[in-house]
Amino acid sequence: MFASVIAFDLHLPLPASLKEKRAVITPILEGARNRHRVAVSEVGHQDRLRRAELAFATVGSTETQVREVLDAVERFVWSFPEVEVAHSWRRWLEDDEDDR
Repeated sequence: MFASVIAFDLHLPLPASLKEKRAVITPILEGARNRHRVAVSEVGHQDRLRRAELAFATVGSTETQVREVLDAVERFVWSFPEVEVAHSWRRWLEDDEDDR
């Protein structure tokens, strides 16, 4: 089993309210969930107007499969011109077979 998370620290230059911020990030979260079948969440900066931290997680039977899904999610997030990616990172869940 292979599991990984990719997260993005985003700058949103246009929103004038938290409602407008949600209107920008909701299509990213819902689009990734529907298109790439990943778990999604806004994990940081919920109360900040022009910042958002979004995370996407997936599990697969091969490392290649998981990498391809997260690569597609990364391209998807970068495709939104109304957000600027300030930083992104990936983390892998370590599968310790000795614990079984």
